[in-house]
Amino acid sequence: MTSPLELWLVRHGETEANANHRISGWTNVQLTQTGITQAMSVRSRLNGHRFDGVWSSDLQRAIDTARLAFGEATVDARIKEMNFGELENVYWEDADPELRKALLAFESFSAPGGEDLHQFKNRLLSFVADLQVGRHLIFTHGGVIRMLCKQFGLDRFLKNASLIKIDWTGQRILSIDE
Repeated sequence: MTSPLELWLVRHGETEANANHRISGWTNVQLTQTGITQAMSVRSRLNGHRFDGVWSSDLQRAIDTARLAFGEATVDARIKEMNFGELENVYWEDADPELRKALLAFESFSAPGGEDLHQFKNRLLSFVADLQVGRHLIFTHGGVIRMLCKQFGLDRFLKNASLIKIDWTGQRILSIDE
């Protein structure tokens, strides 16, 4: 029998960009007061659980969420949000309607001057492939969680400070806590 690999994915708390409907892939944005409160609320869902690894994206919003919800985490750039290139810091409603439609569909999107979904997926899967067996807590981003969940048939964008548990070895979603 294969040893299990379990991922507990936490989306960062609300940011200024989220609140203002701006696209913020690799742009460093701060948590709002609401985001700070959301991040602290995750702590109670993690209390009493042991993890073989605790990871965070290298973007400040994920690092801050990790510190508020759990403590220090090992930073890995491979689990940061998609690089939106020319769309970084653009208001959602100001983005080209065809690009918005492609991003929402999450099938063949390619950010002008940034990453395409194939590059994004490969970056994330390289991170997962390097994990040792066990339970890993990962503080990351909405697009990252959506891409990883798509591997098991769930195509959904989770709310800020959501926690989703995945049995990677068994290829199934264990639970979603929004």
